[in-house]
Amino acid sequence: MTDRPIDPDVDLHVPAQRVEPRGPVLAAIAAGGALGALARYGVQVALPGGPAAFPWATFWVNVSGCLLIGVLMVVITEVRRAHRLTRPFLGVGVLGGYTTFSTYAVDVQRTVEAGAAATGLVYLVATMAAALVAVVVGIRLTRRLAGRR
Repeated sequence: MTDRPIDPDVDLHVPAQRVEPRGPVLAAIAAGGALGALARYGVQVALPGGPAAFPWATFWVNVSGCLLIGVLMVVITEVRRAHRLTRPFLGVGVLGGYTTFSTYAVDVQRTVEAGAAATGLVYLVATMAAALVAVVVGIRLTRRLAGRR
């Protein structure tokens, strides 16, 4: 068995499961996305930075969001059965709207254009490494707390 959670409700070999979301699923994603984007905005306002500074707000948003994605996936796939709209609302919506890898790319470009290429490079590597570590930590910590292997 892999140490990563398996997505039990999507089988891409089944044509009916490859359709775009509609109705309640789309509404759940939209509502969650609005909440996640508002949370991200709040962090950005609380931790402003200049164009040549390390973009701490985006860094912490992405790392904390990845940690929470690891937690969420274990909880809804291994710990307890979740309502069918839980993952679209929390995973795709809230955490998808909260994390922002597009802003991450723009932040790298801004720091380089502002003459802080070293800061941009450190941010580029540190964000990706920290985000990946955060997902693994979220998975392992949640499994440990839930008494799972």
